[in-house]
Amino acid sequence: MTYLTRDPLAIDRLLAEVAHAAYGGTCVFLGTVRNGPDEPGVTAIEYSAYEDMVEAEFTRLLADAKARWPEVRMVVRHRLGTIPAGAASIAIVAAAPHRAQAFEACRFVIEEVKRRVPVWKKELRADGSEVWVDPSGHPTVRPSDRPTHV
Repeated sequence: MTYLTRDPLAIDRLLAEVAHAAYGGTCVFLGTVRNGPDEPGVTAIEYSAYEDMVEAEFTRLLADAKARWPEVRMVVRHRLGTIPAGAASIAIVAAAPHRAQAFEACRFVIEEVKRRVPVWKKELRADGSEVWVDPSGHPTVRPSDRPTHV
């Protein structure tokens, strides 16, 4: 299974991967690149990763989700490369016999992605600046911005 892609996310394909006639609840989560009040001037985010490590961690993460919700069918795709503001960078789709399981599993996966999956992101700003963001979503200080002491 490949969890990473450089292509736009195809939600219809992801829905087809988890579809089951006996499942009444399907939850779709899209994480979208934003240019909001806390991230002024973001034009895009550049995502990068050590792909083998990320693929392995996604496999473990989905196995953990499956252990908690055995009936849930799940799929995840995370984009790499430069994703413009307004475009989705991650999609999580969970289908289950009942909606509560689908919602719970979907929420678990996105929270664990933020905590466990080493995908790095660099915000590209309208003024030409670039800001690395740590996995929790907080901007970090660039090495060139650190104060020097004499």
